[in-house]
Amino acid sequence: MPSSMIARFWRGVTLKSKADEYFHYLEKTGLNDYRSTEGNRGVHVFHRIENDRAEFLLVSLWESYDAIKRFAGPNYERAVYYPEDKKFLLEIEPNVEHYEILAQPNP
Repeated sequence: MPSSMIARFWRGVTLKSKADEYFHYLEKTGLNDYRSTEGNRGVHVFHRIENDRAEFLLVSLWESYDAIKRFAGPNYERAVYYPEDKKFLLEIEPNVEHYEILAQPNP
């Protein structure tokens, strides 16, 4: 069954005290790059605080695996990181997850 869209999931965790600063950094780096890549169909940013940690879940939507490769390169299952990510993130996850979207909400 051909997919109409692909969702790419990435998670990052920082300290609660750095959450706002990290979100602004995400806007300038990853979110900007997602949005400016041909074939990107949007990105959702989810956020939650647990104790002293802030978790971010980014779900980007793509028209094809080729579009994802335009963003992430040929090894598209690897996570994309930016120079200052190590300043914020408590862990560096090496990979992301992809899911083909089979159903979407009604417009």
